[in-house]
Amino acid sequence: MIKTIAFDADDTLWHNERIFLSTKEKYKKLLSKYHDKNWIEERLDKTEMRNIKHFGYGVKGFTLSMIETAIELTEGRVKGEEINEIIAYSKEMLSSPIEVLEGVEETIKEVSENYHIMVITKGDLFDQEAKLARSGLGDYFDDFEVVSEKNKLVYKKILSKYEIEPNSFLMIGNSLKSDILPVVDNGAHAIHIPYETEWFHEMVTDEEAKKREFISLRKMNLVIDWLENL
Repeated sequence: MIKTIAFDADDTLWHNERIFLSTKEKYKKLLSKYHDKNWIEERLDKTEMRNIKHFGYGVKGFTLSMIETAIELTEGRVKGEEINEIIAYSKEMLSSPIEVLEGVEETIKEVSENYHIMVITKGDLFDQEAKLARSGLGDYFDDFEVVSEKNKLVYKKILSKYEIEPNSFLMIGNSLKSDILPVVDNGAHAIHIPYETEWFHEMVTDEEAKKREFISLRKMNLVIDWLENL
């Protein structure tokens, strides 16, 4: 029987990708006098992918990638006030209101009464702790883990740390790559709840997904029914 339920944070508990997409649009507009907007976005995506191993996930790493891309695509001609504008975008992102997704609080409140529940998320520790606090959901969770990456080994270490048997563990998240496939590969359970958009870095092929068994639900509030029907 499932005893521990873990939730991803960004785009599972609250909206996050919307903030990044909005910032990208402002960034492309800011630099559009130098290059075509599509080309700017393509370069930014490549820089961000390249920099994840250096800066990790989150707003701060994204900001450094925006600055690096601006310097590269302008061949060093980017102005100080334009760099300052990019930094302002970053501060806006870090202080953005947290919009909890539909059905999340009701679901978490109910499952917290019968299960050990936790958050397992990627990103910057300070930023993720602040978002959890601003979300108003923090008191429901027993544990909170912020990791630099989500893969089979990381989940295995978390299960070991909390002395959780894989067959008693359930992970719920929006990313097949980070929240679902590595969990299933550890012999645990996973529920995929897709978000309205999918970050390019988190995409997996249909072939990869079909190799594993997991549950797909359209909305968070369907989790309760699924648990009751086990």
